[in-house]
Amino acid sequence: MADSTPTTATTPADPTAALPPEHADRPVYVVGGGPGGLAAAYALRARGVRAVVLEKSDRVGATWRGHYDRLHLHTTRRLSALPGLPIPRRFGRWVARDDVVRYLEKYAEHHELEIVTGVEVSRIERAPDGTGWLLRATGGRELTGGAVVVATGHNHTPRLPDWPGRAGYTGELLHARAYRDPAPYAGRDVLVVGVGNTGAEIAVDLVEGGARRVRLAVRTVPHLVRRSTAGWAAQYTGVLCRRLPVALVDRLARPLARLSVPDLSAHGLPRPETGLYSRVRQGAIPVQDVGLIDAVRTGRVEVVAAVEGFEGGEVVLADGARIDPDAVIAATGYTRGLTDLVGHLGVLDERGRPRVHGPRTAADAPGLYFTGFTNPISGMLRELAIDAERIARTVARRHAGTRTSLPSRTA
Repeated sequence: MADSTPTTATTPADPTAALPPEHADRPVYVVGGGPGGLAAAYALRARGVRAVVLEKSDRVGATWRGHYDRLHLHTTRRLSALPGLPIPRRFGRWVARDDVVRYLEKYAEHHELEIVTGVEVSRIERAPDGTGWLLRATGGRELTGGAVVVATGHNHTPRLPDWPGRAGYTGELLHARAYRDPAPYAGRDVLVVGVGNTGAEIAVDLVEGGARRVRLAVRTVPHLVRRSTAGWAAQYTGVLCRRLPVALVDRLARPLARLSVPDLSAHGLPRPETGLYSRVRQGAIPVQDVGLIDAVRTGRVEVVAAVEGFEGGEVVLADGARIDPDAVIAATGYTRGLTDLVGHLGVLDERGRPRVHGPRTAADAPGLYFTGFTNPISGMLRELAIDAERIARTVARRHAGTRTSLPSRTA
């Protein structure tokens, strides 16, 4: 399968042009052409509901295309497939970024999804007639749907902290979103800020790619887990623990961590005092080891204190130290980017996240669904697949007016 733009059933520039004036057959609009949006569109279509995917870029899977070259899924191939199409066995157990993109392209093509690219939705409002939703999009488009599934993604807008002195920093500073491969940093001194899965993997990538020195700035010590132990993937444990009491999982995780992960206290990474699952419930997913443990233990990655600010060409750390790396890569996460889109509807919490997700909707926003805005221990893609089916069942039951005659297709 070639790495190219998928062949999908597309619509005119204005997808509502073919609808009758009375909107008797309003589609369900799915905002976002990533895994969550594509899965939701397929699940809806499989239930006879017309779903139109609106994607702001020119191709599906735009976020995945922008990730760094080294990236592989930390979840297994079998538990990462979307509804209706398995991921090919030839992609291996831990699927590479490019193969994820190929899979998403094939998924859209195989299911003949209705996708409109180059259309960015800027605001979602209640429809003037009190039924359904009005979407304001690029080019002055106003699209009216019977329901809306927002699937714009967990990693939507890069977040770069407003560190004191950042504006006057004379060194090279970039967000991890702009990092692709270690080649530009060979022979250089690099500081990676943030020890989530992205920061940890970029630090290892830099070491293996020939960086002269790699330091990793850590504010909160993470829980480290092996991606796989004797063939047992960490994701399997995450699935088993998904519904267990938080305190129980915390207690079980401590002895397992002592058995599988060495004590790195002497290297700046002591064992966290907070329980593993307690941290997950707060939004902090464990860091799956893809080489960081050995890199820290052997001194190839040096752990330093958190970044407090910048002064001229120096980076000021929380312990008072000042360093002057050649480049700073900030693996400091993302914001959801939902405030302008739906913030006025009262459906977001104080951190800008949807108050409800999956098949549930806010009491005063019926027909407005969210998927992909949590970071579950059991695997993002697995939960997106489950959400898609649940949302589709709910939409098919509650929004019968969106049903239309669609050609049958065996998944």
